[in-house]
Amino acid sequence: MKTKIFIDGSEGTTGLRINERFMNRDDIELITIDPDLRKDVAERKKKINESDITFLCLPDAAAREAVQLVENDHVRIIDSSTAHRTEAGWAYGFPELSPEHRKSIKEGRFVAVPGCHATGFISLVYPLTAGDILPSDYPISSFSITGNSGGGKKMIAEYEDSNRHSDYSAPREYAMSQQHKHLKEMQKITELERVPLFSPIVADYYSGMLVTVPLYADLLKGKQTPESIHTYLSEFYANQPLVHVMPFGAESETNGFLSGNHLTGNDGLNIYVTGNEDRILVSSQFDNLGKGASGAAIQCLNIMLGCEDGKGLNV
Repeated sequence: MKTKIFIDGSEGTTGLRINERFMNRDDIELITIDPDLRKDVAERKKKINESDITFLCLPDAAAREAVQLVENDHVRIIDSSTAHRTEAGWAYGFPELSPEHRKSIKEGRFVAVPGCHATGFISLVYPLTAGDILPSDYPISSFSITGNSGGGKKMIAEYEDSNRHSDYSAPREYAMSQQHKHLKEMQKITELERVPLFSPIVADYYSGMLVTVPLYADLLKGKQTPESIHTYLSEFYANQPLVHVMPFGAESETNGFLSGNHLTGNDGLNIYVTGNEDRILVSSQFDNLGKGASGAAIQCLNIMLGCEDGKGLNV
């Protein structure tokens, strides 16, 4: 029997990408909605309760409202918004972090897909705090570069405007008030005592992301080097089909440069460890629309259905 899927918010960037990933699947029956009724509460409620699993690809407030429309006990929700990522009763959709995370996704009724910047940050920091390498009170910082699709349709249109301001041709830092919406999950999931210092940057390309966390070796527990951190992360993510710790020194293959758009169109995530005996860099490279959004949502669906993580994905 096919699983009945409804995408609430199917016209947004994430919703469209999820739709694309169902094109060649014979185990899914998509429940569609008349485009003229996609904001009609009664019609959305009907479609949600007809489904086995509903994806929420909505702004935060609308996602919270959508959950209140669920009346059928068998309906499960995968929410791609920020609304429920730190809420009690919601599984955090990052299965590679631990067997417990994977189990909570598989068995849970409500699953929250991680944010794109948060995915990069947590992929690097969670293993180090979980392994008692990074102290919970470490004064951590991070910077992240992303393609403009991360800002949704409005930002994409701004970048594609032929009359745009020249500022759009160069990388632009934002969230200068240190109030980025992903900070809450970045801190909670990694169990850090301090809110991270976080500097996101948007650049003139469509999709792809590179998140880096710099670390002082002498502030870590034990005698840590780039090599030891690389070995630890390689073992932590061993046999994970969507997360790959790249061979030590792999950045030399691109002359010491890491590009934000290298994994555009791919649903996996690559981790690099670089630096020296004093200062270590850990970096995650992925597509903000892939492992940072719709790819992660489909991975969660696959786990909920008992499929392989990468089914229907480009890995």
